[in-house]
Order: sequence, then structure tokens, then C-alpha cells
Amino acid sequence: MPVLHPIKLSLALALGAGLPALMPGQAFAQTWPARPVTVVVPTSAGGANDAMARIIAQGLSARIGQPVIVENKAGANGAIASDFVARAAPDGYTIMFGYIATHGINPALQKLRYDPVADFEPIGMVAASPTVMVANKDVPVKNAREMVDYLKAKPGTYSYATAGNGTAPHIAGELFKLSAGVDVTSVPYKGSAPAVLDTIAGSTQYMFPSLFTAYPQIKGGKLKALGIASDKRSAVLPDVPTLAEQGIANVSMSQWYAMFAPAKTPKAVVARLNAEMNAVLADKGVQKRIEDQGAEVETSTPEQLKTLVQKEVARWKAVVSAARIKAE
Repeated sequence: MPVLHPIKLSLALALGAGLPALMPGQAFAQTWPARPVTVVVPTSAGGANDAMARIIAQGLSARIGQPVIVENKAGANGAIASDFVARAAPDGYTIMFGYIATHGINPALQKLRYDPVADFEPIGMVAASPTVMVANKDVPVKNAREMVDYLKAKPGTYSYATAGNGTAPHIAGELFKLSAGVDVTSVPYKGSAPAVLDTIAGSTQYMFPSLFTAYPQIKGGKLKALGIASDKRSAVLPDVPTLAEQGIANVSMSQWYAMFAPAKTPKAVVARLNAEMNAVLADKGVQKRIEDQGAEVETSTPEQLKTLVQKEVARWKAVVSAARIKAE
């Protein structure tokens, strides 16, 4: 008769006694989280991503009983943070607040060290916010159509701010230039926050931030909204027409935000994160905090988010190629 190794013998006895055997991922999920969780934000502090990540982190911390720390790793249009998280231990303790750039636009613009699909486990959607064309309050225009005329009156004179070359505000701005036929200069900044501040100061005349980023400044009268760069008007600014309504076609960009974990993170941990995050987003107070900033809460399953990322990567490769947009 063969002699069983003591560990195998213990397992055999446990199974024989009718006790369930847990898979490694399931066993790990039962003890997760045993220490603080870090949410890596791929942009600088003060922007839309950072603000929303902190809202989610606060809610998650209360639900999982561990601190949830927000860590900003800006640079390379989010590629630095994405690569960091892709290479992190797949244990549920390092997750990422990704968005349209990191998991949609970047593959069309850069040679990446990470794969937005293969190197991540999608956790779930957080929110979406349309891009809005805003202008310095002293620019003498009331809408995007008047802005086109204003820019054409002095070609090569004016400029618009971006959150960096190859970012969503940059791509929206270049699509606007193509559609409207205007001659303006793009001025890249290290993130949306400084770009917005310089547009308020008048160093640049206009820009295309997410409504989440711009809404507080619009509400406060520091910037004026000229048009919504989306297929439909925003419920937050219902009186502001879309660019298409103003005769400026093919400038549509909704910025989405979502959570990701490194590839091979146990499915049970991903499922727990998804459930806890969706519970946070179901809270009316959290929804109001996000909606007050100009975004709309959107939740999803991990599978639905994976499908979105695959579609976005294909879409932006086509757009960037057609518009001849470069990150450099």
C-alpha cells in the first residue's frame, strides 16, 4: 500500500470528512484585505481623476475596514502609473484608477511597456464625463460657433491648453481644429489642473477638459462653457448645446473612469472589489458628490469593462491615425 505524505494525508482526511477544499485564490480572498490597499492615480493631484479616486477610496476604506491610500504617479499620459500597476504583485493591494487615456488612447500614441488588456484584471466602471469646450471668461464669445469666427479673424494668434500631448483634451482640441478649420497652437501642461488654471488666467484662450474637471470653474464663473463635445447634451449643463448642434462635426469624446488590478489577481478578490466599489457608488451621497462635479456614475461588471477597453483601444487607434495626432 502506498504511503501518503503527511500534507496529502491531512487533505485526504479533510475531504473524506466532507470539508470543502478551497482553491488558492478563494482561500486568499477570505483573508483579503489584511492590510492597507493603495489606489494608484495616473495623474497629478488636483485633477478629475485624483478627486474621484479619493471619493471612491474613502468609501472603500469604510467598507473593507482597511485604509485605502491614494498615490499619484503622473507622467507619460498615465503610462508610468499603468506600467507600475501592471508589474505590481497581483494580490489586490495595489489597484489603479484608470481612464480613457491609460486604457484607450495610449496604445494609439505610444510604444508601451504594458498591454491595457492582457496586463490587467478589470474591476469595474466608476463614472463617465463628457468633454466640454471652455473659454477664458474675457474672450468675447458666447458659444463654439462664435469662437470659430473669433479664431479665424486672427489665424495663428491664439492657443488652447491641453493636459499634455496625446491626452484626451489634446485629441479633442486637434479634432476641433480639423473640423472647424482654425489655425491655433496647442500648449501642453502636466495635467488638467494647471491647464485649467492658465486658461482661467488668460495665458491660453480655451481648452477641452472633462466636464468633471471644468464644472466647478464653470459654476463659479471663472470659465464659460461653449459647447459639449459629445453626442448629446449633458444633464449637468442642459442649456449648453453640443458642438454638432453648432455645426462642428466629429468632435465627440466622453471621458470614462474605471478601476483595474494587475493581471492574475485572484478572481475572488476582483469580484469582492467590484462588489464593494459598486456599493460605494450606489450611495446617494457619493453619487451627488460625483455628479456635482460634472460626471455621471456608471458601474459595470469586470467583463463589461474588459469589452469596453477592447473597443476603445480599436477606436482610438483609428481616430489618432486619421487625425495624424502624435504624443511627442
